[in-house]
Amino acid sequence: MDRKLAAILAADVVGYSTLMEQDEQGTFERLRAGRKELFEPEIARHHGRIFKLMGDGLLAEFASVVDAVECAVALQRGLAERNAAFPEDERINVRIGVNLGEVIVEDDDFYGEGVNIAARLEQMAEPGGVYVSGKVAKEVEKKLSFGFEPMGEHLLKNMDEPVPVYRIKLLGVPKIRGRARHKKSYLPWAAAAAVALLAFAGGAWLYFDRFGAPATTNVPSIAVLAFDNMSDDPNLGYFSDGVSEDIIAGLARAPDLSVIARNSSFTYKGKATDVRQIGKELNVSYVLEGSVRKDASQVRIVAQLINAKTGAHVWAERFDQSGSNPMALQDAITERIVGAISSDTGQLKRSRYGEAWSKDAASLEEYDYYLRGHDKFMQFTPQAMEEAYQIWTEGMAKFPDSALLKLKMGFLHYTRAINGWSQDTEEDLRLVGEMAKQGMRSDNLSPLERKMGHWLLAYANLVQRDFKNALREAEAAIALAPNDAFMVGTLAEVPAAAGNIDKAVSWTDFGIRNDPASEILSFTKGWVLTVGGRYQESDEIMKALGDWSPVIPLVMSINAVNLGNIVEAKKQTRKALEIEPSLTAEEWRTSTFVDDDVLDRQVSDLIKAGLPEK
Repeated sequence: MDRKLAAILAADVVGYSTLMEQDEQGTFERLRAGRKELFEPEIARHHGRIFKLMGDGLLAEFASVVDAVECAVALQRGLAERNAAFPEDERINVRIGVNLGEVIVEDDDFYGEGVNIAARLEQMAEPGGVYVSGKVAKEVEKKLSFGFEPMGEHLLKNMDEPVPVYRIKLLGVPKIRGRARHKKSYLPWAAAAAVALLAFAGGAWLYFDRFGAPATTNVPSIAVLAFDNMSDDPNLGYFSDGVSEDIIAGLARAPDLSVIARNSSFTYKGKATDVRQIGKELNVSYVLEGSVRKDASQVRIVAQLINAKTGAHVWAERFDQSGSNPMALQDAITERIVGAISSDTGQLKRSRYGEAWSKDAASLEEYDYYLRGHDKFMQFTPQAMEEAYQIWTEGMAKFPDSALLKLKMGFLHYTRAINGWSQDTEEDLRLVGEMAKQGMRSDNLSPLERKMGHWLLAYANLVQRDFKNALREAEAAIALAPNDAFMVGTLAEVPAAAGNIDKAVSWTDFGIRNDPASEILSFTKGWVLTVGGRYQESDEIMKALGDWSPVIPLVMSINAVNLGNIVEAKKQTRKALEIEPSLTAEEWRTSTFVDDDVLDRQVSDLIKAGLPEK
C-alpha cells in the first residue's frame, strides 16, 4: 500500500432521477453523446485517464493539479455551450470539488482524506459551480487566468481541522490558455492525480451543464427595486410589487448574473434614496427601477436600468401589453436587461432568457388572482394566509387548469401546517403533495412554473420523510434558477433533514450573501446548524433574530440543553409558551422533518427544558 499527493476532482449530478423519470430514452441518448463527444475527449486532452466507475460516477487521473482545475472549468464551459440547444428542464447539472492532498494507492484505486475532502467540497458547491480547497487555490492561482473567491473555512464531516474553501470564478474569463508543455518537476506534487466523479447509471454516461451562482464582484450584479404603482387605484400596489418580484425571478434564472433577492431590495420601497448609495449598501453593479400602470385589460411597465457606480442610465424603455399574456412583459424586460448589461460590461453573452412563462400564458385575470393572493401570503400572518387561501380558491374555481394557482396553493398548505396555523395539519400536509402533482401535470409548464413545482415537490417529499427524493427535487429546482437566493437558502432544510449539514450550510450562506436582509434565511442557517449538532454557532445566530416566531426560542432551548445550560433552556421554553401557549413536544414531533434519531433527541431536549409533552 503506497501513499502520494494527488489532485482529486469530485463531481455530482443534480436531479438525475427526475430527468430519467421525465424522459428516460432522451436522457439516456444525451448522456451517451455527452460522454463520447465531451467528457472522454476533454479528459484525454488534459492528460487524464478514467480509472474507476462508482455506480453513478467515474474517477479520472490527471498528470497535474493545473490540468485537473483546467479540465473542470473546460467541462463546465463545454456543457453550457452544448446545452444551449436543450430546454432547461432537459439539462443535467453538476457540482465539482477539487482538492490537493495525500491519498492511499491500492492497485489502480485511491482512498483517504484527499478523496474525502474533494467529495465534501463537491457537496458544498452550487449546481454548475467548482469549489476547491485552499491548497489547490494556492498552487494554481498564479498559473491560471481565472480567479478564486474565498468562501471561508469550513469544518467538513469527519475532518479534525477546518478546510479553507474557494469558489472558482467561472464567468467572464478568457478561454483556456494554449497548452504549453509543462517542464518535468521532481517536487512531490508533480505526480498529482485528479479524480472526475461523474454520474454513470444503467450504462449511461452523464454530461452536465450550467455555470454556478456567481455571487462575486467580478460578475454583473443587480438589485430590482419595488416598482411604483402608477395605477389610478392605490390599492393596486400588490400588482406592481408582484411584477417586480417576477422580474427578479426571471433574472435569477440567468446563470451569469448575480441577483439580489426581494427581501433586501424591497427595503428601499417608498424611500428617496440615491441609486449610488443603494449600490454601495447592496454591493451591486446595477439597479433596476420603474413603475406599473394597470387599467382593465391593459398593463404598462416603464423600466430603467442604472449603473449603480456612476448613476448613469444604461437603458430605459416602456412596455405595453393587453389581452391574454401579461407575463410576457417581465420576459421582455428580462431579456432587455441581460442585453443591456452585456453591452455595458462585455461580460454577459446575449443568451436568450425568453419563454420565462408558458406559451399558454395566464390571462390578466388569472395573473391578478395569483398576485393578489401572493401579496397576502407574503404578509405571513395566520389571517393574511387565510385571505390568500380565499383568493386562490376563487381563482382556481375560475381557472381550474391553472398550474400557477395550484402550485401557490400548495405552498400555502405547507406554510400553514408547519407554522401551526392549520385547522387540520394532516390534511394540509397531504395537500402539499396533491397540489404539486396537479400543478406539474400541465404539458406546457414554463421554467418558472417548473421551478416552483420542483420546489414544492421537495417540501412534499420532506413532509413524507422521504429525504432522498426531497433532496433530488430541491436540486432540480435550484438547477432551474441557480440565483434564486431565497429559494436556495430556504431549501437548505432539505439537505439538513437528509443529514448533509455541509451542503445545507453552504445553501444558506449563498442565500444570505444575495439576500442579506432576510431574517428567514438567517433563521434557516441557525436551524440547520442545530440539526447538525453545532449548537454554539446556532445560538449566536438565533440570539440576533428576536422573537418573531415561537420556534426561535424553542431552537435556543435545544441549543441550551446541549450546551449544558438547563436554566437558560427553561427560560427560552417559557418565552416560547408566552408567544404560543398551546405548544407541545408532540406537536414539535409531527411538524418537524429531520432524521428520526435527531428528532428523538430534540423532543427529549424540549421536555427537559419544560415543554409539555402533550
